[in-house]
Amino acid sequence: MNNLENNAYFWQKIDTLFFSSKLTIARPAGTEHPHYHNLVYPVDYGYLEDTFRQDQEGIDVYKGTKSVSFISTIVVAVDILKKDIEVKLLVGCTPQEEETILRFLNQTDFQKTILVRRGIEIPSWGTSDLV
Repeated sequence: MNNLENNAYFWQKIDTLFFSSKLTIARPAGTEHPHYHNLVYPVDYGYLEDTFRQDQEGIDVYKGTKSVSFISTIVVAVDILKKDIEVKLLVGCTPQEEETILRFLNQTDFQKTILVRRGIEIPSWGTSDLV
């Protein structure tokens, strides 16, 4: 049983955030990580301009090979060295690319991630009485 309540309105907001921002690819697929040369990016990696995270500018994005009409998955990462939790968008990724990204992000003992797939449900708490 999945205990995650997957709110369609949440995903709508993520789509709006993504499509209203410019995606900048900082590291094309096959590029080595700037500090950890044994880590090679499996897909294009970048960030959304004009967005902010706590430690730096730009929400992280992993861009796969499919065309994009909506965001179907996100990754939640916990990094014990940074003492941080981050959300990363997976855009246009095939199931195989998603698996490869998870392997890439989980290969150290200091960071672990989970994948959250888009749902279409609207839980009762997800609606507003405001019109």
